[in-house]
Amino acid sequence: MPFNRPTLDTLIKRNQADIEASLPGTDAKLRRSNLSVISKIISAGAHGLYGYLAYIAEQVLPDTSEKAYLDRHAGIWLLQPRKAAAYAIGQVVFTGANGTLIEAGTVVVRADGIEYATDADATVALGQAIANVTALTAGQIGNAVAGTALSITSPIAGVTGNATVHTTALTNGSDEEDDNSLRTRLLARIQQPPHGGADYDYINWALEVSGVTRAWVYPQELGLGTVTVRFVRDNDASIIPDAAEVTAVYDYIEARRPVTANLTVVAPVAVPLNFTIAATPNTAAVKAAIEAELRDLITRESQPAGTILLSHIREAVSIAAGENNYVMTAPAADVTNTTGNMTTFGVITWA
Repeated sequence: MPFNRPTLDTLIKRNQADIEASLPGTDAKLRRSNLSVISKIISAGAHGLYGYLAYIAEQVLPDTSEKAYLDRHAGIWLLQPRKAAAYAIGQVVFTGANGTLIEAGTVVVRADGIEYATDADATVALGQAIANVTALTAGQIGNAVAGTALSITSPIAGVTGNATVHTTALTNGSDEEDDNSLRTRLLARIQQPPHGGADYDYINWALEVSGVTRAWVYPQELGLGTVTVRFVRDNDASIIPDAAEVTAVYDYIEARRPVTANLTVVAPVAVPLNFTIAATPNTAAVKAAIEAELRDLITRESQPAGTILLSHIREAVSIAAGENNYVMTAPAADVTNTTGNMTTFGVITWA
């Protein structure tokens, strides 16, 4: 049976009873007596020890351990422990006089103070220079959409003071892996030990890459001996990975896969799911709650070639906080996808 940790009050009463049993005629419960003080001091110390033992009991098991101990468990079991934050990379467009050199290490800054440095020299030609840059701050915060305005921190003669993010955007920035994600990977490693190229090996390899949150494997999708891997990055502005992120996962798995496997890593194709809903009451708070529930549903259940059941969609709307009634005209049936296609959240039209 499980051990029930005694409360402080229980320990005090036990010690008072022990003292009175050992010293007949005494009363250890008298408020200001030495025996009462002693029983409380001993009980407090024992209570602290019980608390520490309860804490240690949680740390020795990976499913309940806190960050420091979770990292130790992961360091023992995983080749790739907690995934570090990654720096955003991409291209920036400068404008200026032809032939002007923009040196490596030139720093540009976004309006919110996030800085990027050029990776190599770039020379203006036909009025523009496209330079590869890397964020100076790791994490998702470094990602930026195409067209984002940047400013050069130190003026360069012959180059305008402003630059813009190239059409390919700045991507690949990801935050340090959180405890829940690391714990999930660790438990999967313990429960599903490496098996020389089993399907879950490919999933676990993909999840070891910074920024990857979900992955799927499709054996023999392209023929005998082939393995296709698809993945998403739920914490990015778009969950669908770009070409550089696909390449990063491919390179990581390629170095670990069985030599006989023909590996393909590809991004899922997003298929936005739009909704038409009339909610009661028709308030901003209720609308926000419904949208949050629908987004959560799609994150939990969407996968390439998967199906989102209409009953689950209706359930998600019904459990939204504050919702009393609703009428949904779209979608009107289960949402299914073909190979490689994956449901993503679209827009809600409020009727």
